[in-house]
Amino acid sequence: MSLSKTTTTKYIAEFEYEATNRTGNVVKVDMYDEPERKQAQSPMELLLSAAAACAAVDVVGMLKKKRKTVEGLSVVAEGQRREQHPRHYTDILMKFHLSSPDTSETDLAKVVALAVDKYCSVAATLRGVAEVRYESEVVS
Repeated sequence: MSLSKTTTTKYIAEFEYEATNRTGNVVKVDMYDEPERKQAQSPMELLLSAAAACAAVDVVGMLKKKRKTVEGLSVVAEGQRREQHPRHYTDILMKFHLSSPDTSETDLAKVVALAVDKYCSVAATLRGVAEVRYESEVVS
């Protein structure tokens, strides 16, 4: 696995961009404020999504290694930003909701803590400027 990553972001139209990785996968990005025009996430929303996805991959992987059943997992990521520029996140809360018949709250809490605090590269990158917190629950 290469440690070097490259993406190319292109201007498409006013407030619209596309980011493409080396293998041609495209992510649309937009900066529209109006809900009727909004078709993609903003860069800051993508950052929250990246943190949630990064941690979710690790959570699911660890649960499967423990032979736990993962029927579903959702992560709600909420970020609070500074009012002055640069308007980076100062606080991020990720809420993990796991659907599993054989995973306890304690098991999930341990796996989430490991995922966010140790393995998630995105959370580690953000931790220097934002407090990265998490909660978890097993839902039926």
